[in-house]
This record gives sequence, C-alpha cells and structure tokens, in this order.
Amino acid sequence: MSSIVEGSIHETILQSIEQNRQTYIETSHYIHDHPEVGNEEYVAQDTLCSLLDTAGFSIDRKIPEHPTAFRAVKKGTSNGPKIGLIAEYDALPGLGHACGHNIIGTASVAAAIALGEVVEETGGEIVVLGTPAEEGGPNGSAKGTFVRHGLVQDLDACMMVHPLSHTTGSAPTLAVDPVDFEFFGKAAHAASNPEDGINALDGILHLYNGVNALREHVTDDVRIHGVILDGGQAPNIVPDYARARFFIRAATRESCDKWTKRIQQIAEGASLMTGADWKMTRIQNGVDNFKVTPSFDKIFKQKIEALGETYLSERKGLGSTDAGNISQVVPTIHPYIKIGPESLVAHTDAFREAARSEEADQALLNGGTALAQTALELLQNPGLVEELKKEHQSE
Repeated sequence: MSSIVEGSIHETILQSIEQNRQTYIETSHYIHDHPEVGNEEYVAQDTLCSLLDTAGFSIDRKIPEHPTAFRAVKKGTSNGPKIGLIAEYDALPGLGHACGHNIIGTASVAAAIALGEVVEETGGEIVVLGTPAEEGGPNGSAKGTFVRHGLVQDLDACMMVHPLSHTTGSAPTLAVDPVDFEFFGKAAHAASNPEDGINALDGILHLYNGVNALREHVTDDVRIHGVILDGGQAPNIVPDYARARFFIRAATRESCDKWTKRIQQIAEGASLMTGADWKMTRIQNGVDNFKVTPSFDKIFKQKIEALGETYLSERKGLGSTDAGNISQVVPTIHPYIKIGPESLVAHTDAFREAARSEEADQALLNGGTALAQTALELLQNPGLVEELKKEHQSE
C-alpha cells in the first residue's frame, strides 16, 4: 500500500483508494471467485486481513465462537472518535456471492486503509469488524456475537455499504428468530401395535397448523415462515422424531420475542395433544431490527452524491440483517449502492454475476470512498459524533 504525505487529508483519502483501485477490484473478484458459506470464510478472512496487516493495522482473529471473524485496529496518537467499518464476506449456499458480500468486505477495508493513512493527523481510532455468516445458518449472524462479547460497545459509530439495484440510505429491517422445533415420540409398528407409539410427526403438524392459525391474528409487521425438515422414516413406523424450522420476524426485538414465546406456547399445546416431548433450539444468534439514525445517513448521502451516484430518498425495509444488532448499540449506517439495473434482485444468479461486473467495481470504489469521507467528517468533528449519539438514543 502506498503512503501519501502530500496534500490535504481529503485528497489523501481520495488518492489512497484511487492508487490502490486495482488491488481492491482484484480482491473483490478473488473473494467472488472463492465463495465460502458462513463461518467457513477462511480465504476471504486471509485476503482482507493481509491488506489490513500491510497497512499497519493490528489484527485480532481470536473472536469467540467464530474462527473466520476478526477485529482490526489502527489508532492515532491523539484521542478522538472510534469509528467502526463492518466487513461481510460470506456467500450463499449453492449461489455464491449472490448478495455481493465480496463488495461489502472490500469496500470497508478500502475505506479503513485510506483512513489509516490520515489517523495520525485526525486522531481517533479506525476499527474493522470482520463479521462472518451474515446470511445465517448454524451459529450464524456473527454481529450478535460481537455485541454479546462487548466488541462494539466502545465504538462511537459504525458503517458499511451494501450492493443493490439502486443507491439509497439505511432502512428499517425486521428482527428475526431462526429456531428449530424438535418433537420426540416413541416408535411402534403403525399397523400391528400403533397404540404403543407416540407420533412425533403429529406434534410437528399440530405446531405447524397452530402457527398457520396464529398468522391470522398477528400485526402487519410479523412474518412467520416454516418448513418441516424431518418427518419420519417409513409410513408403517410411528415417527419417534420430527423437526421443523421457523423464521419468526417482527418490526422490533420486543415484538419478535413476544411472538416467539407465543409459538412456544403452541408447541406446548401440541405436546399435550400428542404426548410427545419437545424442545426449541435457536440455531443462530437472534437478529435485531435495524435502528436508523437519519442525520448519519445524510452525511453519507452528501458524500455518495458528490461522487456521481443518484441517491433515492425513499426506500422500504427489506428482510433482516444482523447489522441491526450493532445499530441497537451505536449509531450505524447501512446504505445501499447500485451495481445493476432496477430489475436486479438479490439472492439470484443475476445478482451474483452483477457483483463481479464493471459497474460493481465502480460501486466498490465509490462506496469505499464515501464511507471513508463520512468517517473522516466524524473524526474531524467530535461534536457531530455526540449529536448523532443523542439522536440515536432518542429514536
């Protein structure tokens, strides 16, 4: 990485990203070409950490529960705001980088490295949070782990940028509990001695039907999706084990907790009806709703528009993201940047191809630059950071 000592701090940041543009494009492509699912992103972790190490960041890979996580830090000699940049780099099973996390991780690292070249002058601290498994799965949504282990609470602000079909700001997302329900019965021959059996599948079916009935009586923000993963081995054997998986979503963590408890009560009823035992397992961290700090987004909007991006001012919330967990603790932005046509939909083959296109490469550079410029404004204006904190607390 080049060291830039001439010109203004602003120019230094622009030059840092421009002079290393080919490195960042190649990094994004390399991660795209080597897709790894959540908590298995060893290639991506090594690739991003190598860039940060070369740029003088201190790197800690010993993050609890997630072997492919990391936390990289570069400090100025004087005190100042501590700014976090969130890196995601997991792929989707069977689809590869169809959500563009190759861009997210690289853009945050590019921004951090540029800021690292001026942090001696600005003071403060630059922290890159390498957070695996945003897409979920077993022990997924690592940002919840970062929060639980106190790895973000000392930060003053956090940020990232996500590829999409258009450029826009952060939006509310839904909290989600990904849970498995297991029912345990007793096997028996379904024809010769069914009276000796306890049907675990019946328990799951009663649970599933109960959830279907519940859906008629939930608030508009609630979404409950479920599938039956195990339902027995043969028709003539009373199933002694059955399993279903549900995603329970709601507009807030409090609401999500409420509906998860309600579904547990349905499971208890299904157990009483069938005689089968049951248990619920949280297969990954619970994901919190994203808390928007509007004034923070306005800063990013100014920076990204100055780079020629067309910024859409209105956007509906989509799905869930574990960036919500961090946003509940510190002011956080999760804006979006255009990498393809308006018809482009995430988690598709078309999105995967778009995430390695020339438009995506430019979005990576613009996104990284805007993140760095947004962070620079906070580093140079500690009073602004305090204003964002007050707004965040009042939302």
